This record gives sequence, structure tokens and C-alpha cells, in this order.
Amino acid sequence: MKNFKRTFAFIFFVLAGIVLGGFIAYACDGKDYVGWLAWGKNVGVENVSVDLYVIRFSFGLMIRATISQIFTIPASLVLFSKTCKNL
Repeated sequence: MKNFKRTFAFIFFVLAGIVLGGFIAYACDGKDYVGWLAWGKNVGVENVSVDLYVIRFSFGLMIRATISQIFTIPASLVLFSKTCKNL
């Protein structure tokens, strides 16, 4: 149970860093002095289709990484290591 709590807390902190970074990027987009925090790139596979005549399927995965997320994810990991020592 102890390992589950630590793993759940780790996933929570990482996701919180991703969401907070995305929110900061959205809020800073188009602003004069902090607009650079919203700069980012899309990485991934957009659409791949496979047609086997009987069945057809497609899949894709796109990840957008921004500068603000590069700052908030390590900050959330530092916060995780400081707050979850005893889990």
C-alpha cells in the first residue's frame, strides 16, 4: 500500500505540472513580455491508417510541449520529493 501511495502521488504531481504549464502557456499566449512561455512544438504521429480490406483502423498521438511546461514539470518533481519523503 505504501508503494501505491507514492506512485499515485508521483503521477498526480507530474500531471499537475503538465496541466499548470499548459494553463500558464494559454494565459501568456499573445502577451508582450511573457509570450515566449507559450512557444512550443507538436511532436508525434498525426494519423496512421491501416486498411486490411476486412478491417480498417487508424491511430495517432500528438504531444504539445511548451516552455512553461519545461519549467513546471521539474518544479512539480522537486515539490514531490520535498513533500512525499515519508510515503
